[in-house]
Amino acid sequence: MKLSVLGCYSATPRAFTNPTAQVLEMKGHLFLIDCGEGTQIQLRKQKLKFARIKHIFISHLHGDHFFGLPGLISTFQLLGREAELHIYGPKGIKEAMLLLLKLGSAYTAFPLYFHELTSVKSEIVFEDEKLSVSTIPLKHRIYTNGFLFKEKLGERTLNIDAVKKYGIDTCYFQNIKNGKDAPTSKGEIIANSLLTLEPPRPKSYAFCSDTAFNEAIADAIKGIQVLYHEATFLEKHKSLAAKTGHSTALQAANIAKLAGAETLILGHYSTRYDNLELFREEAKQVFDNVELADDGKSFNF
Repeated sequence: MKLSVLGCYSATPRAFTNPTAQVLEMKGHLFLIDCGEGTQIQLRKQKLKFARIKHIFISHLHGDHFFGLPGLISTFQLLGREAELHIYGPKGIKEAMLLLLKLGSAYTAFPLYFHELTSVKSEIVFEDEKLSVSTIPLKHRIYTNGFLFKEKLGERTLNIDAVKKYGIDTCYFQNIKNGKDAPTSKGEIIANSLLTLEPPRPKSYAFCSDTAFNEAIADAIKGIQVLYHEATFLEKHKSLAAKTGHSTALQAANIAKLAGAETLILGHYSTRYDNLELFREEAKQVFDNVELADDGKSFNF
């Protein structure tokens, strides 16, 4: 699982910072999460292949989270894209995108599917045999969702040492991989659990931006491996966080602690702050494993 941060600052773009967008690589997928201005330039800089993006998840319809989307769709068209593209976002995103395409006489030649979201409860929006993506209802000034990406439990693998120990013939190996028990040369049946190894723990990632402090988030992501949670403000500006529907670094850390997260990544910083280390210091008051997102930074898990 690899997370590539394209942009992680709030409000307006600057010469050296970009609004929210990130790419999550998971089980062969390249998921784009939010698409602020400059996203396709950041994709170029990080040498991420446009053609591999088949699913785009938009948290809400504030400009710093989706104004890069029409440009990206246009570039897909110019590059001669043929593969279908799925866009998941709040109701209204289809109308906004199709109006721009209509006014520019630039309807896509590739299949473009919109999955508009309206539920205030968590729901699965994408699923295949390897993973699922579900919404995380957030509290912001407009309808907003985070997204929870979860791998499914893989298959058990053959334990070579065990099959040798019990003298299992190789002709049974495939049956063992398929979950069946197997006989020894003497006819004794050995349980599959003794002949196989536990699959790796499924990886999971939660994206939560933008949102006011909301303990319900922790309930929705219990045991999460990696949590990206907005930290627009420091505690000294807590009143601004409440007023604007955002969180502080300390509040984000409390969500990570309540959820039992392994790693917390902070982002969506207000551009009023020059020193990002202040966010880490504040969060570490209640949660130890804190990382700071930054434009162009990647994380491997």
